[in-house]
Amino acid sequence: MPDSTPPRTAPDPVRLADKFALITEQWSPKIVARVDDHDVRLAKIEGAFSWHKHDDADELFMIVDGAMRMELRDRTVALAAGDVFVVPRGVEHRPVADAECRIIMIERAGTMNTGDATDREGTAGEWL
Repeated sequence: MPDSTPPRTAPDPVRLADKFALITEQWSPKIVARVDDHDVRLAKIEGAFSWHKHDDADELFMIVDGAMRMELRDRTVALAAGDVFVVPRGVEHRPVADAECRIIMIERAGTMNTGDATDREGTAGEWL
């Protein structure tokens, strides 16, 4: 039996520089694409975020510009432009950037950026 699902139309490319230029707030991820059930989010970060964890989701960080460190309870991982780091589900972490850093995050759609932290308002990302 033939598939009756209409073909999906390929979207336009995402121009990272253009999208990053639209981001005005630190620590406020914006969704620029979806791959299956995962969001591709862009964020500008500076300073220290809250310690938190995501019990049910891994979180991928790709550094586009700048540098940051991922503080874990047992070590600190230095990350620079071109690096990718995955925080496994359930691992408590705190992203820190001494100067503005531009990152791409990939995580399951609907995941709150604050995880289980209660000291700041979280977002599941909004489309840019």
